[in-house]
Amino acid sequence: MIIYLMRHGETEYNRVGRLQGQSDIPLNEFGIELAEKTAEGLKDVDFDAVFSSPLQRALETARIVKGSRKVEVETDERLKEIHFGPGEGARFDEAKRDEAHPLHNFFCRPECYFPTGKAESFDRVRERGKSFLEEKIFPMESGLAAAGRESGNILIVAHGAFNRCILNRIAGIADREFWKINLPNCAVSVLSLKGGELRILEESRVYYGTPVNGRP
Repeated sequence: MIIYLMRHGETEYNRVGRLQGQSDIPLNEFGIELAEKTAEGLKDVDFDAVFSSPLQRALETARIVKGSRKVEVETDERLKEIHFGPGEGARFDEAKRDEAHPLHNFFCRPECYFPTGKAESFDRVRERGKSFLEEKIFPMESGLAAAGRESGNILIVAHGAFNRCILNRIAGIADREFWKINLPNCAVSVLSLKGGELRILEESRVYYGTPVNGRP
């Protein structure tokens, strides 16, 4: 089974360098354009299922990429972006410059990022990502086999930090290198699922020109 793990298109928060987290920020015009170009690049892929974060920037991206395919977009709360609590809306540059900023380690020393209150840790995001995959995606592999099919395609549209939590776990990347994988807006990482094991086949492919907002 092939899984297309995609990040949403650009928003105004992306453009100006602000943390979105679970704030429900829509795509901007350029973000819609990126999603449309990605849809064109994936037009020949026959998706058996499409899943999305319920946040509108991801859901709108998923609907654009799905296009006229006769499959519903299923939203799942577990696909939401990492929650930054009161830090949502913070500017990247301010958090990076100020070592006392509660989000400084998120950017500069991710292995030392231990949030409090409503803000989520990387471990918490990994837990809900694992829960989603085990409940929704892994059973689909055995379902294909039961139906006598050798392959299937799944689209999952989520977010930058969330997708890194999934990809880093598969690739064995430690938290100190959390930002190692460049994930621009609308980047599509292609995964294979065989025998319950995930592998990365292709990392962060974009279907437009110069990649944007790959790292904070």
